Amino acid sequence: MLKNNRPLLALALGAAIIPLAGCASGFESSRADTRYVARDVNTLYNAAYDRLQRGDYQAAAAIFDEVERQHPYSIWARRAQLMSAFSYYAMRDYQKSIDASRRFLAIHPGNRSAPYALYLIALSQYEQISDVTRDQGITQQALASFGELIRRYPNTPYADDARLKVDLVRDHLAGKEMEVGRFYQRRRQWLASVHRFRNVIDNYQTTTHVPEALMRLTESYVALGIPVEAQRSAAVLGANYPSSVWYRRAYNLMQAYPNMRPLRAEPVPAPTAATSNELPQQPVSPPPTPEVGSQSEPAPTPTPGN
Repeated sequence: MLKNNRPLLALALGAAIIPLAGCASGFESSRADTRYVARDVNTLYNAAYDRLQRGDYQAAAAIFDEVERQHPYSIWARRAQLMSAFSYYAMRDYQKSIDASRRFLAIHPGNRSAPYALYLIALSQYEQISDVTRDQGITQQALASFGELIRRYPNTPYADDARLKVDLVRDHLAGKEMEVGRFYQRRRQWLASVHRFRNVIDNYQTTTHVPEALMRLTESYVALGIPVEAQRSAAVLGANYPSSVWYRRAYNLMQAYPNMRPLRAEPVPAPTAATSNELPQQPVSPPPTPEVGSQSEPAPTPTPGN
């Protein structure tokens, strides 16, 4: 585990400084290390650092906490707070890592290591993200923490990594919306599915789920008997993802319902130069034919709710 955490440990050491010179040979058991016995800061800090280097993160965190408890006004107490937060992260006790990092930020908001503490909070939340079938509250928290890090410390290396992870988090949240939307489709709750797929299209435009969301939106509108809206969604899909398998499915679906009438048809104005971002009103054009030798094949024609 220590090998996997070496880059993050290096950042922690850069933020917190190297250990004090001293001897930690008197610390042979974690129980003896953490019971309250008055010891000098030099001995405590080096004992904690030695445990960290050996991969004993639980003992390291406990002794770093002891540094803060016994020497609260020492400069080493501040450094020990940050090292404690990293130790908890390394042992995957993410909530304690978050708590320690937040305590550091509350006491030292202007410290030069504040970006690292905020990064640890975001990273601890990020590591707890679960699959899309579960609640995504922690995913939203990670997105908010990464966003705060980018906003407050945009020129730090932590912000650079946060920008990459934000894209992954947003894609994950879009995946959750798709999962719920497909669930509503299976239950034939078309209005609810439309709401979910529109949320993906409107709020997660840069994610990989947008082509499928447009196709599922087309399906839902067809099932509701609103072919005008279905055609709009299919046209946007064709304009932006003409070679996508999702567009082939949407095109075939629209071809299967050529004479369908909307429940409430309303005139749709033709697009103008000022409204170039609006959905095109022309009939959906067929998707391009795959090139010879291409592995992509047209998907079978779907039925609403699949």
